This record gives sequence, structure tokens and C-alpha cells, in this order.
Amino acid sequence: MSRICAGRVVVVTGAGRGLGRAHALAFAAAGAKVVVNDLGVGLDGTPGADGPARRMAVDSPARQVVDEIRAAGGEAIAHGGDIATSAGAASLVAAALETYGRLDTLVNNAGFLRDRMLVNLDEDDWDAVVRVHLKGHFLPLKHAAAHWRAEAKAGRTPVARVVNTSSGAGLLGSVGQANYSAAKAGIVALTLVAAAELARYGVQVNAIAPAARTRMTERTFAESMAAPDAGFDAMAPENVSPLVVWLGSPASEGVTGRVFEAEGGRITVMEGWKAGPSVDKGARWTPEGTPR
Repeated sequence: MSRICAGRVVVVTGAGRGLGRAHALAFAAAGAKVVVNDLGVGLDGTPGADGPARRMAVDSPARQVVDEIRAAGGEAIAHGGDIATSAGAASLVAAALETYGRLDTLVNNAGFLRDRMLVNLDEDDWDAVVRVHLKGHFLPLKHAAAHWRAEAKAGRTPVARVVNTSSGAGLLGSVGQANYSAAKAGIVALTLVAAAELARYGVQVNAIAPAARTRMTERTFAESMAAPDAGFDAMAPENVSPLVVWLGSPASEGVTGRVFEAEGGRITVMEGWKAGPSVDKGARWTPEGTPR
């Protein structure tokens, strides 16, 4: 990979495993200094062997990724804060600024699953998933945007980039994933609003809807996510990262407010809702007269 992010400082949330890890390694290979955020929780967001009590330990997922980056000659630091809290999100941005003196790209990726059919979905499971995915995108974006706005107002307009992580479930829905689908759909809307609001400050905001093998997909879609015995591994998370690195680099100038599906070697620009057939009566409709 070319060093198209040389000199840039990149924050990646949920970067201890899966897609986040692949993104962090790819940004480092492209010349970026990386802040690797990961809370170290289990697949459902509950503390486990890698839980919060030891999330900054030398063998935590975030630290392991930092070690990989440094072993390859790159620069990185670990951050173990909860980015779905204002304090955690603020400390994430502060970590980049205090360590490297700048922030150029934010990749929002952190999340977990608590799948249930709708009638069996507990309120706590709804709140937890919406919190980590949607609030966990909003708060880092809010704090990063505040920094970039201040820079722009001081006459130092940044070349800033945000890459949010939605999902095919957010674009089309997914049975058994009402909480996850709703949160991922919300991320698309958040992306569109942020792209419009932050353009004046030199910030571009896009979203990806990736299909890849991660802890969240390898169980739910075990057969389709299985690695092949030989040949191209279409579901490897590393296939998604080149798009994310490009979107997070100056090379993506002019691309904002877009959603990209990424799977294997295929990248698709999604075009969202479009108006279908319409009829204008020129007056109020009655229920009986509404067109079928």
C-alpha cells in the first residue's frame, strides 16, 4: 500500500480485532500514526477475559495491535476508554492531540451484537446496542468536530476525514437484528447530517457498509463467512481497509456524504432512497380515494 496517509494522525475505535484491527494496521502501513481504541469486551459487550479491568494491560487487544504496528516500524498508542461516554470520547481525541499534536482522521468502528427476534428483544439489549453503535459514533464525531471547527476558525482549516461504519443490516434490515439494524441506519443519517454541517470546516464524512469475517459475523453467518482452503479470501476484513484508508486520506478530496458497500474485491456506491411513483391530486385525499 502506498503511504498516502504519511504524517496523518488517525483514530480507530474498536480496533482491537476484526475490521478495526485491519483498518489500524492498514493506516499504519500507509504512513499514519494511529490511536488504537478498544474497550476489550466480549462479543455481546459484557466484560470477559479481555474486559475493562485489564483493557490497558500489556496483552489487551488494543495493546496487541499497537505492538504489531510498532514491530512493523510504525507509530501507535492504545486507548481503552468507553467512547459511548462523553468523557471517554473526549479523552480519545485528547490522546491524539496530546501524543501527536494533531488529529486528521476518525474511523468510527466499535460495536457489538445482542441479536434477538423482535418479540424477544429486551429493552436493555436494545439500549446497549444502540448506545455502542449510534452514540459511540456520535460522541467521538462531536468531540473531533469541535476540534476541527476551532482549527478552521483559527485559520488552520484541516484536511479532516471521518469514516463511519454502517452495515447492510442498516440499509436493508436484518431479521433478528432490530436493535443493530436501527442503530446502523441511524449512522447513515448521522453521516449525511455531519457531511453537510462540517464541510465548511474542511471535514469530509462518509460511511461504509462492509461485509467481512469478524466476531460479529462468523457465528451468525458461519457458512458464508468461512475462509476458503485456497484462493482469494473474499470475507477477510483486510479487503475493506484499502477503501477506508483512501476515504481517510487527502486523496479522497471532494467525496463526502456517501455510503459505500465493500465486500471482497467489490466496492459499490449506494444511492439511498429514491422517490418512486407519485400522484398529485391537487387537493386532500380521502381514505377511500387513496390510490392503490
